[in-house]
Amino acid sequence: MGWSLTKTINTLRRELDALTSFQVVISYIVLITFLVIPLASILYKAFAGSEGFTLTFFESMFSDPRMVSPTPNLNFIVVEETPYYTYIGIGSKGPNFGIILNSIFVATVVTIIDLILGTIAAFIMARYDFPGKSIFRILLVVPLLATPFVNAYVIGKVLGRAGLLNLFIQNVLGLKNVIIEIAGLPAVILIQSLSFFPIVYLNALASFINIDPSMEEQAENLGAHGFKLFRTVTLPLAKPGIAAGATLVFIFSIEDLGAPIGLSGAFGHGLHQEVMSFYIYEQFKAALSLELVDPTVYAVAVVMLSIAIVGFLAIKKYISLRQYAMLSKGGRWNPRVRRPEPWKTAVIYVFLILLICVAAFPQFGVITLAFTDWAQSTLPTKFTLEYVQSLFEKGEVQVAIRNSLTYSILATLMIVLVGSSVAYVVSRRKVFGREMLDVLSTMPIAMPGILVGLGYIVFFGTFFAETPLDPFLYPGTLLIFTYTVRRMPFTVRSIFAGLQQTHVSLEEAAMILGASRARTFLTIALPLIAANVIGGALLSFVYCMNEVSTSLMLGSLDDTQAPITYLMSKLIYGSAAVGTVSITAALGVILMTLQITAITLSNYILKQRTAFLGV
Repeated sequence: MGWSLTKTINTLRRELDALTSFQVVISYIVLITFLVIPLASILYKAFAGSEGFTLTFFESMFSDPRMVSPTPNLNFIVVEETPYYTYIGIGSKGPNFGIILNSIFVATVVTIIDLILGTIAAFIMARYDFPGKSIFRILLVVPLLATPFVNAYVIGKVLGRAGLLNLFIQNVLGLKNVIIEIAGLPAVILIQSLSFFPIVYLNALASFINIDPSMEEQAENLGAHGFKLFRTVTLPLAKPGIAAGATLVFIFSIEDLGAPIGLSGAFGHGLHQEVMSFYIYEQFKAALSLELVDPTVYAVAVVMLSIAIVGFLAIKKYISLRQYAMLSKGGRWNPRVRRPEPWKTAVIYVFLILLICVAAFPQFGVITLAFTDWAQSTLPTKFTLEYVQSLFEKGEVQVAIRNSLTYSILATLMIVLVGSSVAYVVSRRKVFGREMLDVLSTMPIAMPGILVGLGYIVFFGTFFAETPLDPFLYPGTLLIFTYTVRRMPFTVRSIFAGLQQTHVSLEEAAMILGASRARTFLTIALPLIAANVIGGALLSFVYCMNEVSTSLMLGSLDDTQAPITYLMSKLIYGSAAVGTVSITAALGVILMTLQITAITLSNYILKQRTAFLGV
């Protein structure tokens, strides 16, 4: 007993040197203060009544027909005859299950669609070699280029009553008296499915590539071929990556604000707004103070948080999320890649071309909106640089760009400091609590940003009023911290991967020659993983610039401190004004350009083919 205690004390004394102590302390302070406590404050608000613990808010939530409708409207397709035309509405008048069930319904359908599309696309890219494959590999991730709110508006321009779909039906097909409209929850499902399917694709692709070919060859020797081989061997072996991608899609769908807000610009108020994320956002935006917020909002937030936690635990069960760079240059085995027969090649081309054309048209539509007058007409009629030039002329736009750059640069510096500390402690030190540090640094990738923003308003607005951390006075300060914790996983996993590939003996040799651990870390470890630090920091920076949910929650408290994405949502809401949508699209082009640049540099630095793109 005494020997064991002495051994433990000696281990702690050896492991907890000055550098490690600093790294552990600073990492826990940042993650607990700016992630754990804000989320815990939502739980407190949801269960704390005037006389102590209560379930009243949950009871009122589940008894409210708007939340969980006992008689849902299931009019998925409505056909109405008018004296002038036949109206076919898909989703414009249903389904509507209530706000909570709507969110779960949308997320479930989106996950199923993306599971099918992403898995098929990944299997094709992993198992077949055909002309143009490298081009398709790039195009398949285009839908993940973030164009917040504008992509939903583009789909509205195409599928609305006066959209391109009806123009085609009336002028090409000759059905002059028919109008088709896709709106409501089906429109949200369509937008999210197009945006998120590459998440499943990238995860499934990594799993298919990493499968040991000998496993499938043994099954073939035993008589399994074709679909039976895929169903009984290949698919089960790829299950961890596919499950991780599907779970992330489900969580991202639940928290998505871009589709409801973007569709508001195209359709105005409608069933697309009857989801949990939009409900929480609208309630806090409308309230003048925390005291005026309906307590039911906190109960809804807890439901979202519970779903996210369950999803995160599901991911941890199937895959460790050790690295966000999903493709390596090869593998330990020769990949099972073959040239398909001519008819199979034709089927592959048809599937991939249709998938890319449908999934990537919102991004191309954003570019069209930015450089033409499409926002003011059914079809674009002229090319113009007016809206891009306005980015350099409008004070409101310049302020938003400056704010985003400032917050993102400062957040990236903090991410590098804390992220490198977390990665080094987890990979190199044997200290108590490093597993928890690993979980806390990974968890933000699966936490809805709207809940993090809500937690900041509740916690810092209550306990740090009239200080630099007061969200109602200085939301910009808190945006730096929320960007830090939300986008830290990209840098942590990149640095962790670098440390795993760098043998510890190089650091031990320096320490044997008299270098302190701090000096060894700064002069040996960091230079050896400099490419990983830079690559991870680039990805973190660009996704700080693209952060949506927390930017909307905190940015709405003070327009002068709001970032780009908040301004984009504001301009979409004001889309009745001439040019506001096109200015939003121009901002979207800037964000896409940043993403493409960062991904290209990251891939070049880290020698990767593809980097995982998060929301």
